[in-house]
Amino acid sequence: MRNGIPNLGALQAFEATARLGSFSRAADELALTHSAVYRQVTGLEERLGVQLLTRVRRRIALTDAGEEYAARVRHHLEQLEKDTFGLISRAGMGRSLHIAVLPTMAATWLLPRLAGFQRLHGDIAVSLSVRTLPFQFADHPYDAAIYHAAQMWPQTTGIKLFDEGELVPVCLPELLPAGPAGVEEMASLPHLHMLSRPDAWRQWYDAQGLEYLPWMSAGPRYELFTLTLAAVEAGLGVALVPRFLVQDELAAGRLAAPSPGVLKVAEAYFFGYPSSSERSGALSAFESWLAGMAAEHAAAASEGTAT
Repeated sequence: MRNGIPNLGALQAFEATARLGSFSRAADELALTHSAVYRQVTGLEERLGVQLLTRVRRRIALTDAGEEYAARVRHHLEQLEKDTFGLISRAGMGRSLHIAVLPTMAATWLLPRLAGFQRLHGDIAVSLSVRTLPFQFADHPYDAAIYHAAQMWPQTTGIKLFDEGELVPVCLPELLPAGPAGVEEMASLPHLHMLSRPDAWRQWYDAQGLEYLPWMSAGPRYELFTLTLAAVEAGLGVALVPRFLVQDELAAGRLAAPSPGVLKVAEAYFFGYPSSSERSGALSAFESWLAGMAAEHAAAASEGTAT
């Protein structure tokens, strides 16, 4: 101990055990033995004089104090990891950024363009981590985030990348008849739903002035557009997705829109970072590059083509 700070190994053992719910799983993650992790956590409890875990046979559970301490330890370990990564990056290959992203948007829009940023700024390493829900920057080791919302998050600065625009129904072409297809043919297909947008299909049918039948709600639900699109490509049914995610597939005929009807949405994609933090040169460069990519995207969308 130094100034009352527990051993780093003990903190790592406790955090992993709390997160994974098992000494064995924590041992596997940390490449230690079960007994070593157990001794580290037990020693931490003895040193603190606070019970962090309850143990019933082979099962463990966090106490109230343990749950609060685990969250704080996790935050500081993440910050330490970020600081270490930043130091290594600056010493070895230059500056670094850690960006929280939406998985589907990152995979289909950001990553295909990111090589262009690297060509312009080869000394800036851009790391990406998935976040699907809003968060407080003070609680996570991210420099900035790309997210979906109706407006920019409070206490953040940044830019709106582009409006989401509209959701369109898509499915595999082979699920539709050879001739012209329409709402009737689509209505017979399983409807795939997004957990984050449970009313999207109902709103789509309302926008078309059509009846939304109860059985349409019985289709499978997915957490991410990545999973939803994979289900569409596997022929599991029809889904509502942002047009920009599937424009290329529609143009190439790999996917089909069984109806021209769309659902207009007010939300947009934003790039933001804490207003209270000083913006680094790397962050400024990335924001400027993103603004250019967003402008190109908006111009292409207005022409009815995908970038």
